[in-house]
Amino acid sequence: MSDRYNDGMKTRREILGDAHVDRAEAAKTAFDTPFQELITEGAWGTVWARDTITPRERSMLTLTLLAALGHWEEFAMHIRATENTGASPEDVREAMLHVAIYAGVPAANHALRIARDTYHEMGVTL
Repeated sequence: MSDRYNDGMKTRREILGDAHVDRAEAAKTAFDTPFQELITEGAWGTVWARDTITPRERSMLTLTLLAALGHWEEFAMHIRATENTGASPEDVREAMLHVAIYAGVPAANHALRIARDTYHEMGVTL
């Protein structure tokens, strides 16, 4: 594998956690392996591996984009990742206020419900 892939896998594990990555890797098939390599190199080995902004800031940006675009499964996954990025529930709430203004109240409302439910599953008291 390339250095970018290896960097991406390291970053992916730091942000999403070993258990998540191990499950994803175990579920990988020949059909989706090229896609998994692409996101590991591109998202995790290039964008997330950069040190120009903090993982907390990158987490909040990612959550706002996922909420604005309605990518709810990925949104919940990135709420779980806040355990590793340093983004607090208060940070997420503030980010969703921006989603409400710039992407729409329905998207922010749905995102807040998913965040609340996901935090509850994580044992986070809000």
